[in-house]
Parts: sequence; C-alpha cells; structure tokens
Amino acid sequence: MSGSAPITAGSQTVGPYFRIGLEYLIERTPALTLDTPGTIGIRGRVLDRDGAPVPDAMLEFWTPAKVADRFGGDAEAVVFPAGFKRAVTDGDGRFSLVMERPTTVRLGDERAQAPHMLVLVFARGLLRHLISRVYFGDEPANEGDPVLKTISEERRATLIAQPDQGQANLYRWDIMLQGTGETVFFAW
Repeated sequence: MSGSAPITAGSQTVGPYFRIGLEYLIERTPALTLDTPGTIGIRGRVLDRDGAPVPDAMLEFWTPAKVADRFGGDAEAVVFPAGFKRAVTDGDGRFSLVMERPTTVRLGDERAQAPHMLVLVFARGLLRHLISRVYFGDEPANEGDPVLKTISEERRATLIAQPDQGQANLYRWDIMLQGTGETVFFAW
C-alpha cells in the first residue's frame, strides 16, 4: 500500500496509572517527622531518560538491620530488614518520606556496609521493578562500603543522596531511569 504510514508494534506497559492499583498500600498518616529523634528525610524526583518527570511511580525503601548466617557456620549471610516505607510520586515526579536513619551493618565476614536503604522502583513501562540503593553523602563509612567500592566513581554518585543545606537530617536524591546520569540499578 503506497502512501500509507508504516505499521509499528505497540509496546506493553504497566499502566497507564500504575499506582492507582496500589493506593491502599501507601501509608497516609506518617508517624515520623524530621523532628523525631533518629529520623531522616529523603526527597527527590523520578525522571525518565529525557529528564521528564514520572508522575505515577511508587518507591519502596527498606533499611537493613542485622546479618545472620542462614544455617550457621560457613553459609551465606542474610540481611534482615528493619524499616520499610512506600512513597509515590506526584504530577511533577516528586516524592518524599521520613523514616528511621539506617545504621552500619556488619556482614558475616566482618566487613561493614555503610548506612543505606534498598530502593525498589515500580513505574509504568517497567514490567519488572528496578532495584537500587541510596547512601548518604555525609556518611564517612561510604568510603569502605563493599558495594560502593565495586561501582565506578562517576556512577557511584547516582546512589548518594546529598544533604539538604536548608534542614538537618534532610537529603536530596533523584532517580534517573535511563540515559545520561542513569541511577545504578542492580540485577536480581
């Protein structure tokens, strides 16, 4: 057929409004504030490859607490979660949350992980969630973290939330899903 537009295959995405199906899982009345001792806040944006906001993403933040051997002895260590919080993005791709500040976690072989949070990213267009971590820019233990040491310095910066100069215990961290400045994501 001359003169007709080429046929393109559509992609399958989750959506169009991913978070609607999960609204009931979002905590509506946060019990913690930045004034609560031992808490931190993180705010930022989820952005696509062009820097446009992702308006309906959901993020899960998990803080590790302790490590135990699975079967005692030489078995692989297991990290147990201590804290959990979900956050959703608004129309401008912004999110924010307050939770207990994570602590250093000792691995079974005596190495230490710097305080961090495991972050799961759910959004339209993702058939599987993405897994990342967020560390804190003013944390001295970052230098010796075994995971951060495996990532090149220029990419490592995508995992580190920077202190907000305007308020104590508040950090800024943006998540770039693709492209230049893409956040480091881990395979699972």
